[in-house]
Amino acid sequence: MKKITLILLVIILIVVSGCVSQNFENEIYNIEGPTYALPIPEFDGNISLETALESRRSRRNFQDKAISLEQLSQILWAAYGITSPNSNSESRGGLRTTPSAGALYPLEIYVIVGNIENLAPGVYKYISETHEIMRVIDGDIRSELSEAVVNSNMVLEAPITIFYSAIFDRTTDTYGERGRNYVYIELGHSAQNIYLQVETLGLGTVAVGAFTDDEVKRILKLPANETPLYIMPIGYYN
Repeated sequence: MKKITLILLVIILIVVSGCVSQNFENEIYNIEGPTYALPIPEFDGNISLETALESRRSRRNFQDKAISLEQLSQILWAAYGITSPNSNSESRGGLRTTPSAGALYPLEIYVIVGNIENLAPGVYKYISETHEIMRVIDGDIRSELSEAVVNSNMVLEAPITIFYSAIFDRTTDTYGERGRNYVYIELGHSAQNIYLQVETLGLGTVAVGAFTDDEVKRILKLPANETPLYIMPIGYYN
């Protein structure tokens, strides 16, 4: 009888521990809102890589024109989408469009939505593993965010803004302080993917690193372990 009771107690502890762990993960990754599946991305565009490279520029003036969910899907997939799924991998879903030291993928990607067809304004987190977005903040925050950014009109005018943060521990736990360099390198890989992808979609973007970190973190309600890195307004340009 004592043996059965002990076994039941161990099972209960495992279940409770699992629930606590899951809640902790949810808190860390700011997973709290409704989830929306994105359209399947295209893998064969109408513009060659060479043409996209030749035409790539930083665009700073945007039109007041909505972009589509299909365009958003393509941009997010280019930034950090899964290209080789692996449910048993420690790489959190499989290999991606962006190379990552040790396949540890420390970046987190959010979309500040102001004007997308069939999608309410708000802040959405990209879930690479399932190619979905999850709403974490309701409402259009472009005006508030622009106050924390140098050359703020770009964020205010663009229909969407891609925002990058990083969880450095994912990489530094393996590579030590040198891992911080690897995170910044990875950010550059991913951002260049966005630059090239938007060119193929007839859109433009600009990479912005000049902002007030604490204000951006407060406005986006980032978890304590996420560090703001990059802002990329995207839209039809003038």
